[in-house]
Amino acid sequence: MIKRRQFIQGALLASAALNTKNIMGASRSPFGKLKNDPNKILDLPEGFEYSIISEQGTIMSDGLKTPAQADGMAAFKGSNGNINLVLNHENHPASFKNSPFGTNNEYLGTINLDHIYDQGNGSTPGTGGTTTIEYDPLTKQTKSQHLSLMGTEYNCAGGPTPWGSWLSCEECFSSPGTTFERNTIVTREKRHGYIFEVNANDKNATKPIPLKEMGRFEHEAAAIDPISGTIYLTEDKHRSLLYRFIPNIPGQLSLGGKLQALGIAKKNSFDTRNWNDLAIRENEWHEAKWIDMDNVDSDENDLRLRGFESGAARFARGEGICYAENSIFLTATIGGVERMGQVFEYRINREFSKSAQGVAGHIKLLAESNTESTLQHADNIIMSPWGDLIICEDSNNYCGLVGISPSGKQYVFADNTHSDSELCGVCFSPDGQLMFVNIQNRGLTLAINGPWSRVNNL
Repeated sequence: MIKRRQFIQGALLASAALNTKNIMGASRSPFGKLKNDPNKILDLPEGFEYSIISEQGTIMSDGLKTPAQADGMAAFKGSNGNINLVLNHENHPASFKNSPFGTNNEYLGTINLDHIYDQGNGSTPGTGGTTTIEYDPLTKQTKSQHLSLMGTEYNCAGGPTPWGSWLSCEECFSSPGTTFERNTIVTREKRHGYIFEVNANDKNATKPIPLKEMGRFEHEAAAIDPISGTIYLTEDKHRSLLYRFIPNIPGQLSLGGKLQALGIAKKNSFDTRNWNDLAIRENEWHEAKWIDMDNVDSDENDLRLRGFESGAARFARGEGICYAENSIFLTATIGGVERMGQVFEYRINREFSKSAQGVAGHIKLLAESNTESTLQHADNIIMSPWGDLIICEDSNNYCGLVGISPSGKQYVFADNTHSDSELCGVCFSPDGQLMFVNIQNRGLTLAINGPWSRVNNL
């Protein structure tokens, strides 16, 4: 069976003589046609290549096993020209085969238990958390890898900070006690649903401190405005909100701050999902407002519901988010008339004219997918060094990396046609010369290099 994207690419080639630029939402990639990967891992354009720099189940430098389910990720400048990558691991505590502590917790005795956020009574410690990779871009070798956040669970995405740390988000809401989950008795000693901060340059596991004033909910990702220090947060629920956290002291998140939710001015409790009617159209700016949230460390998983009742806007599974040039870009994985996903842009008010002073910002629907779109079920998102958004897909079809240019044209940069796994954690090295991405279900982290300058020559 010919697959959706292969059909689109074939249609593009066939239409080249007609100078057709957009077939079914697709544009010619500035990097050229994809080539089939003989190793059946990831299809890339001609001239690009990947190397595997981490694989689940292997023994790391600290003697623990590389956890499975790598998800959100960011790259930081390390020492001696090396790159430090911090990776989330979206593991459930009952996932013993994916645990860094061994299938039977045989490695628990080798580490400082005080660094494990939730020890699970010694039987079901949190198996999520983060690992940190030190990667040498010259030799294309992983120098070391260690577990840098221990004992948390469902660490889905997060975001890098300008001060050199990674905010790791738990995509769960669970309380202390014993439950029966996945045919396994799971014991939790701590509340979950928090954000944790991990120093990207730390050679050891961080002390796990939940940043409670940033809210307890099913977090997805975070993006930091480097000018104000404000942190924007997404939530992976069908009825989710877009939050922002204003710290009391920028860069010192443990000192607390104020959590707010985005609303549409003069349109209380606005539904952006377009499920029941076309409430929001592409490329129309809407004035935004921010609503103060209370009881943000709630016993009940109701923050998004209380926020909507207070006038906040609703999104359909807010997932990826990133900052670029005074804008916040975010994805809603099942938003849209056909529930195939949406991409939004929130413009911070300093980009607008003096007449807009006092307005928090504006938001617009940048793109809405359908069954004929190149991009489907947008997830993790990043701004590329050349000014295009690069988005990971989380689709029931096979998933890829899709670019969106400033003009709105979509193109395919990479495709995972060889497994049903989503791609996660796309990011670039600090110098923009390397791309990194995770193939989640296969437990692989890839470094991709090639002629990135090709995009500037067109």
